[in-house]
Amino acid sequence: MSKILIVAFLIGLVSFKAAGQVDTLEVYSAAMDKKLKVAVTLPDGYDSNRDILYPTVYVLHGGSGQFSDWHQKITAPGLLSQLANQYGFILVTPGVGPSSYYYDSPKMDSVKYETYITKELIPEIDRKYRTIARREARAITGLSMGGHGAITLSAKHPDLFIAAGSMSGVMNIDTRKWKVGEDFAALRRKQQYAMLGEINYEAPFSEYTAVGLVERIKENGISLLIDCGTDDFLIETNRQMHQMLLENGIPHEYTERPGAHTWEYWTKALPFHMLFIHQVFEGVK
Repeated sequence: MSKILIVAFLIGLVSFKAAGQVDTLEVYSAAMDKKLKVAVTLPDGYDSNRDILYPTVYVLHGGSGQFSDWHQKITAPGLLSQLANQYGFILVTPGVGPSSYYYDSPKMDSVKYETYITKELIPEIDRKYRTIARREARAITGLSMGGHGAITLSAKHPDLFIAAGSMSGVMNIDTRKWKVGEDFAALRRKQQYAMLGEINYEAPFSEYTAVGLVERIKENGISLLIDCGTDDFLIETNRQMHQMLLENGIPHEYTERPGAHTWEYWTKALPFHMLFIHQVFEGVK
């Protein structure tokens, strides 16, 4: 590694660690027999106020991302720490496989991220930190692939989450609804087949995709926030999900505003998600 790259790498580490009180952990997954990194952002005063328990929000990264994305790629440095302080949240940003969509593959033992998040990571965070370990004080949101993860995990596990959000989320993994080039669409479809095998891309949709979980969402009463930029390549999947929720009489917040599939958009979106989640938490006290 060149001296320039070493310096750049060290600068990145310093900027990541300096952004408030952030712990970096390695959490072992028995389901996949591997360790995965996760960053935990704590509000100021966490160490000094030993009697206080805190709500927790899981913030998921997108495809080909990693656990540190929300700290290193966001266009407002230190935003997670600011939001943790503003609302008194513990913010958890886990890392998962690059195109895993946060589900359990029926074909690959190395892709069991639903099990990891719900049965391994959450219990470990609740054990290690002073969380309010109840659904009424736990929420989940994410961008792109992470939006898909947040909506699907909350739909399948309403005992764990009171609210869920999606920013530019993959609400339907059917690449025919994505505004992307054929090469990219074909690559994603190939990856999906390797992990899932043959699934139904037409209604009734597979439960491996967010639009296939509308009936579960209708039953579980989770508070939902979905937003997407009008220039995003996933806008049609978000409009499809919005329409299906409306047709089923499912209360939810839905927003379209100018923007594309960019960190500038997600940086602006995250504070709205934290405010929404805060209001849900306040409403169940």
